[in-house]
Amino acid sequence: MEPADNTFLTRIRELGRSGLGAPLLLMVILAMMVVPLAPFALDVLFTFNIALAIIIVMAVIYVLRPLEFSAFPTVLLVVTLLRLGLNVASARVVLLHGHEGTHAAGRVIQAFGEFVVGGNYAVGFVVFVILTIINFMVVTKGAERVSEVSARFVLDALPGKQMAIDADLNAGVLTREDAKRRREEVREEADFYGSMDGASKFVRGDAMAGILILGINIVGGLLVGTLQHGLPVTAALKNYTLLTIGDGLVAQVPSLLLSTSVAILVTRMSRAQDMSQQFSAQVFGQPKVLMIAASVMGLIGVIPGMPNMVFLSLAAICGGGAWLRKQRQAQAAAEPPPPPPAPATPTELSWDDVSQQDALGLEVGYRLIPLVDVRQGGELMARIKGVRKKLTQELGFLVQPVHIRDNLELPPNSYRVLLHGVPLATAQIYPDRDLALNSGRVYGALNGIAGKDPAFGLDAVWIERGSRDHAQTLGYTVVDAATVVATHLSQLVKEHAAELLGHDEAQQLLNSLSKSAPKLVEDLVPKLLPLSVFVRVLRTLLNDRVPIRNLRGIAEALAEAAPRSQDPVVLAGAVRVALRRQIVQDISGGEVELPVLTLSPALERVLQDSLASGAAAVEPGLAERMQQSIVQGAQRQAKTGQPAVLLVPASLRPLLARFTRQAAPDLHVLAYDEVPEDRRIRMVGAIA
Repeated sequence: MEPADNTFLTRIRELGRSGLGAPLLLMVILAMMVVPLAPFALDVLFTFNIALAIIIVMAVIYVLRPLEFSAFPTVLLVVTLLRLGLNVASARVVLLHGHEGTHAAGRVIQAFGEFVVGGNYAVGFVVFVILTIINFMVVTKGAERVSEVSARFVLDALPGKQMAIDADLNAGVLTREDAKRRREEVREEADFYGSMDGASKFVRGDAMAGILILGINIVGGLLVGTLQHGLPVTAALKNYTLLTIGDGLVAQVPSLLLSTSVAILVTRMSRAQDMSQQFSAQVFGQPKVLMIAASVMGLIGVIPGMPNMVFLSLAAICGGGAWLRKQRQAQAAAEPPPPPPAPATPTELSWDDVSQQDALGLEVGYRLIPLVDVRQGGELMARIKGVRKKLTQELGFLVQPVHIRDNLELPPNSYRVLLHGVPLATAQIYPDRDLALNSGRVYGALNGIAGKDPAFGLDAVWIERGSRDHAQTLGYTVVDAATVVATHLSQLVKEHAAELLGHDEAQQLLNSLSKSAPKLVEDLVPKLLPLSVFVRVLRTLLNDRVPIRNLRGIAEALAEAAPRSQDPVVLAGAVRVALRRQIVQDISGGEVELPVLTLSPALERVLQDSLASGAAAVEPGLAERMQQSIVQGAQRQAKTGQPAVLLVPASLRPLLARFTRQAAPDLHVLAYDEVPEDRRIRMVGAIA
């Protein structure tokens, strides 16, 4: 038999993999509604239906996250159709052969009609009505309401979750693959709860159908038994009512199980525990709760006339459970701490004791220590590692590690970012709250601590973590405290990337390039350019927000321009021309048309004359008016959602780039020869 069984199971698996399993199952369900079934077939199918309902309930209980059972709405539809098909098939058998006795519709229906309710159709009718009320009025109605609310809140929070993913991606917390996976999870969550909202209607309709089928079968059976088969009214009432009650109960029990599974699934929270572990930890995890319950049960147990043994036994069980829980907690607290390390023998001072300033540092107040302590669940270290990885890929050189230490001189909730030991920025966060950022398109106010986003200065509110979904529903972008720090650090590193690139980093870049282009590196440094000039060129590019990823293109442009000039500014201009496609691509993406601002002829002439006279400064009044005009032009472009680009002669580009770097950080200053030939220029304004 074993080879035959294996062959049979193999064929079933092959049928499922071929994609024919689901269509064949639906055809079988439809056939049950049309083709008469033998009592033995009904017994097998009713037993299978009960077993399938138990399997589904167990799968729901042990699933960790609702999305792990994403096929549940479809499974619910198929099982509901199966049960309705069985109801139709059993009703046909009951009406055709009910006059033969209570065994006419199979052993399962007979057992539920006689054994479960003791052969009393009045008791059976009452039991059926009670089960239907529990299913329809309690479980199904509650599950339907939870499904509706869950679907509404999930769909309303969808834009906020998408914006939070984009914020994490821009902050370097997530890679592109992680962001893609999280977007897919958000979409699946919305689809799942939307499907569950509709699938709960299947359960409700199934419960109503059970009530109608019960009444129809009883009335139809009485008419068929008395009019067609000549049975006395009492005999017809007994036979057909018991068969109908048995049929209703054998269908209502799996229906109640499936209704319960729907309610369990839609009320579950996503945790790394199954339902049994959550129930044990959260209900029986507090010894105080068990001790109070034991005291109450004990008091009831000593009252005369009460079932003393039952209450006192339960009181003893609760008290024993409380004592065991308390003992376990005491043992966990009494574990000795690790012994302190032995004091080190003092050694003589040396040059190794001279500490060097870290390139990047992060100091935190004592309340922020849990954010950086991995043993306490802190995520900031992992977030900063993600930021470094993302910035290294974007900028084109290895960003140095960030050294984190606590500083008791800082306020408890504050942190400070340092560059070469010099503070760059200080901000305050709340580690036990989330930051809701006002993106400008929100639909309500939030209760919390008002503040500003440290990275971009946006209005924000520090909210309780339980209000996260509500804030996303109102259109806020919600991020946790670790993401706030990581985003701020990422923004500061981008602004000061040039100061992080030194001679060692530049030499490492050349060493890496020499593996693919050894002759180019050999001729460039130090034959054509000293390493110091090469570093200054790279820093100039980084100050202009030009990544140095295309190191080969940079080196080739420098090799071509170095014989004519050793001025880093001139060399950086030649490199920018060589990288013009990359620069414009980073500014405007794939758009063919590039909107630009230009200088008015009079202003351009004044600046050219200033440079020709050897003065790199501009008269203060003129500089102030020019700065205001540039800022206004950049703001107009930002409101239209287009990049702000100032197009100037090549000789003026370095001067104006330095001039606008602080006043308008989002403005890109390009020279005429830095625009690729395949891009069209559209004038949108002039700086006067």
